[in-house]
Amino acid sequence: MLNYVFGASVDWSSVILALAGTLAMAYVVAEIAARFARTSLLFLSQSPDLVVRRPTRIVRTITFLLLVAILFRPALNLAGLRPTIGVEGRALSLWFFDSGLRIGLLVVVTYLLVRAVGILTGRFEHMLRHDATTGIDTLERIKRARTLGALVQHVLTIVIVSIGAITILRELRVDITPILTGAGILGLAVGFGAQTLVRDIISGFFVILENQVRVGDAAVINGTSGLVEAINLRTIVLRDFEGVVHIFPNGAVTTLANRTKDYSYAVVDVGTAYQEDPDVVIALLRDIGKELAADPAFHESILEPLEVVGVESLGDTYMTIRTRIKTLPLKQWEIAREFRRRIKKAFDTHGIRFRGTQLLTDAGAVKPPPLTE
Repeated sequence: MLNYVFGASVDWSSVILALAGTLAMAYVVAEIAARFARTSLLFLSQSPDLVVRRPTRIVRTITFLLLVAILFRPALNLAGLRPTIGVEGRALSLWFFDSGLRIGLLVVVTYLLVRAVGILTGRFEHMLRHDATTGIDTLERIKRARTLGALVQHVLTIVIVSIGAITILRELRVDITPILTGAGILGLAVGFGAQTLVRDIISGFFVILENQVRVGDAAVINGTSGLVEAINLRTIVLRDFEGVVHIFPNGAVTTLANRTKDYSYAVVDVGTAYQEDPDVVIALLRDIGKELAADPAFHESILEPLEVVGVESLGDTYMTIRTRIKTLPLKQWEIAREFRRRIKKAFDTHGIRFRGTQLLTDAGAVKPPPLTE
């Protein structure tokens, strides 16, 4: 085998010596390059050492393999061996210092740009995590940052890698005209045939960017209410109270009402008879609100004390007093149900009537209004 490669009989020791020298030199240079890359990444990203280990290993491996490929034949020549196959050292040197350096530079720049996008995204999430003031604010900011960061990182990675690959192919003397032509035709076809898809994606990006709605929010989309189960670039998934899943393309969302953005209100309307003193009823409602807020089971869900708006309306047989309690998101219904239960018990205890005497007509009894609305 060696006779075929070198065209004459050779000594194994010469080949092993050349290979060992090449491997040793490549290892030393690769280790230096890896340490330089590690120090630079730690300085730029201010990330823990665990985060930069993978890029450091990649730099070490690429540098090692590249040096072995470049130095092995010159090492054989220094050992007095002249291989009959492969590229001549002079030709290899000329290519390396011409197109080879440009290709290597393109690979390094492409890799650094991709890593820079990832590092900047990570630092953005890190800043949001430490700048947020409350626990809820922290979670929501981090969730939005991760969603947008992943999107931006993927898009920029595809663009950077595509441009780098095309440029490298040109350096390798590959005709990239068909590739660019095909990309142009594909872009034109997508522009004409996928207008709705592009509109949905752009709309979804701004829904996430502007933080209009989040997973877990109670929302009303195009008149349909439910809990948001998923927010994608193309669709929003909503599940209503009956468990039915509704899927809305982002570009088709005309109205969106978020019922749990940052906080919510438990609004309770209490109907009482005209014979009752509204000031007495309002004082009793405030006492019930204080007891509810002091209950350990509901204290964490209530953000502000009960607010009595006042007499909201005057009906035929009863007046309506409107109240509301500021709560955590999604807790307004639980607080409202408990508040109504306590109102019923307190009114019964104090003898307060919810409505007046039923009116009778020739057609029969008029159906009384509901206790609460």
